[in-house]
Amino acid sequence: MINLILQPVIILITERAGIMDRIRNGDDGIRINKFLSDAGVCSRREADKYIAEGKVMIDGKPAQLGSKVYPDSTVTFFGKTVEVPDKDKKVVIAFNKPKGIVCTTDSRDPNNIVDFINFPTRIYPVGRLDKDSEGLILLTHDGSIVNGILRSRYDHEKEYIVTVNREITKEFVKRMSEGVPILGTVTKPCKVTVINRNTFRIILTQGLNRQIRRMCEYLGYRVVRLVRIRIMNITLGDLKTGTWRYVTKGELNELKRLIKKG
Repeated sequence: MINLILQPVIILITERAGIMDRIRNGDDGIRINKFLSDAGVCSRREADKYIAEGKVMIDGKPAQLGSKVYPDSTVTFFGKTVEVPDKDKKVVIAFNKPKGIVCTTDSRDPNNIVDFINFPTRIYPVGRLDKDSEGLILLTHDGSIVNGILRSRYDHEKEYIVTVNREITKEFVKRMSEGVPILGTVTKPCKVTVINRNTFRIILTQGLNRQIRRMCEYLGYRVVRLVRIRIMNITLGDLKTGTWRYVTKGELNELKRLIKKG
C-alpha cells in the first residue's frame, strides 16, 4: 500500500457539485487560493505562500497570486496527488496511528492527526485513541457514521492487544472481564483472552477515557503497549504504522448495516 502522502499529485477539476458549481457560476472562475481552501488542501494564506514558492501549477504552468481556476483546469499542488471528491461522496479511511500522534483537529497541536495524515479534504477522527496508544482509528466527514459508531448504547465492539508490565493472572482476567470500578462507574463486562505471559486481547463495548489503562492500574498493572486492531467490522490487518487506506465498499456497507442494526 502506498500512502497518499507519498504519491505524485494531481487535483483533477471535473464537473462536480459544490466547488465546481461556484466555478461555473462565476464568469471569471475562482481564485486559486480559494479553490485550494474550499478543496480542504490548505488555508488561503497557506495557499498564497505555496503559490509564491512555485508549488502550485495550473494546466502545467506555475500559478500566480490571483490566478483563476476554470471547470476545465487541471491543478497540481506541491507534488502530491489530491482529488477533489464529489460533494455527496462519503470518505472513510482507516489509519494506523503511531504512538505520539494526538487525535485532535486542533492545528495548534504540532502532533495533531489531521496534519499528520494531510488528507486532501477535511476529515476528522471518529472517537479517540490516546497519545500513548497505537493502532486503528477511522476518519471521515460523514456525521452519521461518527454518531452511529460513538453512541455507547449500541455496544459496538472495539478490540485491542495490550502488553502489561507483569505476569497476567487468572484473577486479573476474571476481574477485567467482570468489570472494574473507574471514573465513578463500573466498566461493562468484556471479553479478555490471554496471549502470553504479559499480553492479552480485550474486546470492549464502551469507550471511557483511557479505559483499559485505568482498568489495569486499578488492578495493580501498568500498560506497556496498547494497540487497537479492530473497530466493529473494520480491522487493522497488515496496515503499516503511520499509513492509511480507504475503507472498502464492502466494509462500509457492513459498517452501515451494523450501525443500523444497533
